[in-house]
Amino acid sequence: MATKPGKSRKGGDRFERFRVNGKFKLAEIDPEATPLSRGDEGALKARLDTLAGELDTLQDRLHSTGQRRLLLVLQGMDTSGKDGTIRWVFSKTSPLGVRVAAFKVPTEEERARDFLWRCHAVVPRAGEIMVWNRSHYEDVLVPVVNGWIDEAETKRRYAQTNDFERLLVETGTTVLKCMLHISKDEQKKRLQARIDNPAKHWKFSMGDLEVRKRWGEYMKAYQRALAATSTAYAPWYVIPANDKLHRNVMVAELLLAALRAMSLPEPEANPALAGLVVE
Repeated sequence: MATKPGKSRKGGDRFERFRVNGKFKLAEIDPEATPLSRGDEGALKARLDTLAGELDTLQDRLHSTGQRRLLLVLQGMDTSGKDGTIRWVFSKTSPLGVRVAAFKVPTEEERARDFLWRCHAVVPRAGEIMVWNRSHYEDVLVPVVNGWIDEAETKRRYAQTNDFERLLVETGTTVLKCMLHISKDEQKKRLQARIDNPAKHWKFSMGDLEVRKRWGEYMKAYQRALAATSTAYAPWYVIPANDKLHRNVMVAELLLAALRAMSLPEPEANPALAGLVVE
């Protein structure tokens, strides 16, 4: 029987306290939390390696059958680890069935259309896992903090986002959304590490410091956006992300739960190949 993302086969949501619901308060989720830690770091690394291998197997089934689609949305403040999460969670998967789209500042062409236009253009194809590094949620965060849209438009965008995601789900896409939650102190360390390492300068922007000055406003915008758009069909999970390894394992666990819930069949044998011997 299929289960929702995050639920174990024995029943019950392993990540219920990190799933956004009506009682959700972002300030109550500790970025330092490590609910999956069992044993030393080596054991956790081995767990991630196992999860990555299982993800490869299920991704092959998804790709070969072409019956479903999966969209993984990753949001978070600068340095929260979106790139690192993608790198390690998908370290063993074939590039044939996994694509990544990175959402940057909208181009002039994108700004000339509705805010969801650029997103709909990169939804997953049949049999594909699509990962969004940032997403349509930038359009209910940055404009809200900067005062570019008013309260009425903000609420319209929440509703339009929910409708958009419902459309995806009703047409065969599983939607899993993860906010990578780091503390302001942890961000300070990571930004400084980028500044101190010339090889990482390409990842640093002076604009990151301006956004950091408005940390409190962004946390309020995240609180509102996540609460307004976490639905039964497209839930949000807040991933404690100060610990990078734990962050990766938790996202991998949620992703695998979503794939297992699809009950993907093994690829069928081709009768034409029965008894075929390569000379």
